[in-house]
Amino acid sequence: MLGLKLATDPRWVNIVESNIEEVLTDHAWCEQKAATNGINMIVQFPEYTDLVEQMVELVREEMEHFHRVHAFIIARGYEFGTRRKDDYVNDLNLFVRKGHVKHIVLIDRLLVSAMIEARSCERFRVLSQNIKDPELAAFYHELMISEATHYTMFIKLAKKYAAGEDVDKRWQEFLDYEATIIAKYGNKETIHG
Repeated sequence: MLGLKLATDPRWVNIVESNIEEVLTDHAWCEQKAATNGINMIVQFPEYTDLVEQMVELVREEMEHFHRVHAFIIARGYEFGTRRKDDYVNDLNLFVRKGHVKHIVLIDRLLVSAMIEARSCERFRVLSQNIKDPELAAFYHELMISEATHYTMFIKLAKKYAAGEDVDKRWQEFLDYEATIIAKYGNKETIHG
């Protein structure tokens, strides 16, 4: 369904399990950044009513996820920690076309968002199937489903606002590009690392 060209090695979970505090903190910040992305889309593209409505719902859901991950951090006696840089997302953003008409930038922003959700969904599936902590396994299974829904929403919005752009072709270009960058990740106890 996701079309990702390079799967996460399940051994990545061993790295994650070596520092649960770090992965939970990183995950909490990822949820906050996802909410911020939704807010930024509302601010940058207010004329797209359907997009605004769906981003409002996304922001609510992402902040609920943030709250739940933060609760895991506190319940386990960990400290939340400072914001984490997400090199994977920064690398994806390099593929967004700059200096084009607004709808082309919108399409690429939606596709970057879809890619992040797709990779997060795939990572959450790997976690849910391989992590030894049953509470986190159940949580990540639930979030895997949520991320798949977000991925689908972003793809549908890109197609809705395509205005003649071949979204399927551009998505394939994103999949090819993502395969070149994800190969260097998977060796840190972070969601995309």
